Amino acid sequence: MADRDRVLIAPSILSADFTRLADAVAMMEAAGADWIHVDVMDGHFVPNLTIGPPVVKALKRITELPLDVHLMISNADETLEWYLDAGADGLTVHAEATHHLHRALQTIRAAGRIAGVSLNPATPVEAIREVLGEADLVLVMSVNPGFGGQAFIPRAVEKTAGLAELADSEGTDVLIQVDGGINTETAPMVASVGARCLVAGNAVFSEPDPAGAIARIRAAAEAAL
Repeated sequence: MADRDRVLIAPSILSADFTRLADAVAMMEAAGADWIHVDVMDGHFVPNLTIGPPVVKALKRITELPLDVHLMISNADETLEWYLDAGADGLTVHAEATHHLHRALQTIRAAGRIAGVSLNPATPVEAIREVLGEADLVLVMSVNPGFGGQAFIPRAVEKTAGLAELADSEGTDVLIQVDGGINTETAPMVASVGARCLVAGNAVFSEPDPAGAIARIRAAAEAAL
């Protein structure tokens, strides 16, 4: 499913003004975003608490962009159906927090949605070898999950390259996504080694011209392909 010649940009609403989420999503649509990245945090798996299914459902009513829902929660096995029912177009679960990863990915795919698996910085890509065939997307965390605005972890570049090699060796065409510290400097670093979907938060929402910010990140990444 990965387009080797195009990089998708998925702005993370974690960096948006939560009192004006509808306006933030509309702004991202107008700015040329490909997906809307929705960070769900439970205060257990990560040290932060954000949103849940009601907000995902509300967002689904106001945008036609795919909702890329990232479950940073400890009970994804039990709550997958909540987010599928709420309208998530893609669901990404963490390898470290999902007890039955193969089953979870199959459940997401069976619902006709994009099935993703995420890896924390300390988790090696080898940890998901056995489920690569069930995944449509693999998310490489280039910061420790839980908060926006963190600095990019340089080793994520090597890890992304290793994931691309593993996917090729397994004959799978997964979409590689990178999340954390993405900007015009780091985007080409990960795009050059296989990433084709980039999650950007502060680098987009902190700019007075979000459309220009998205365009610059995309151009920097695609120039490195």
